[in-house]
Amino acid sequence: MIQFQDVGLRYGDGPEILSDLSFTIAPGSFHFLTGPSGAGKTSLLRLLLLSLRATRGQITMFGENVRRLNQDRLLQMRRHIGIVFQEFRLLDHLTTFENVALPLRVLGQPEAEYADNVRELLEWVGLGDRMEAHPPVLSGGEKQRAAIARAVIGRPDILLADEPTGNVDPELSERLVHLFAELNRMGTTIVIATHELPLLDKFKYPHMVLSDGRLIINEK
Repeated sequence: MIQFQDVGLRYGDGPEILSDLSFTIAPGSFHFLTGPSGAGKTSLLRLLLLSLRATRGQITMFGENVRRLNQDRLLQMRRHIGIVFQEFRLLDHLTTFENVALPLRVLGQPEAEYADNVRELLEWVGLGDRMEAHPPVLSGGEKQRAAIARAVIGRPDILLADEPTGNVDPELSERLVHLFAELNRMGTTIVIATHELPLLDKFKYPHMVLSDGRLIINEK
């Protein structure tokens, strides 16, 4: 599903943030992405999200060479990729239901077609009784689950998460990773950037380790 070959990234005329990245992520796999602060985890996620172009090297996703694609094709491809941000990025003036349904509304789908799916997903993530609540009254864990639901409502093939457990306690962190694991069992390819090393011991998935701009994959 994803293949990097000798990929490098720099911003402007600065030094390379990422260097000589070569790896493959198979469909339906689950990887943790780790590394010290400033190692380039968010930059790598942005490359995977197709919101950033590599400076050099080749990235192949869904069987296509990303560097050869125009902006319209990149936008089409991004619809197959979900993203969960550490800071949630929910819209305070929308209800939980409306926040989760937003990606489908943007695509022009009428509410009658997606309402049942949104309600079912919110029940599944444990927010069935919070559908009409607005983000300011939700707990950190509820906001994160709403953000996850919004990321997967379009049934993406790939789900990326940037420090998704950074704002919640250790118990909820583990519960959230169990939620990601269930999504993975349903066929979604998962990449989670995290600095919480205890999670890596509890969940035996491969680790993609970034250090000094280079990457090593430790299989479990």
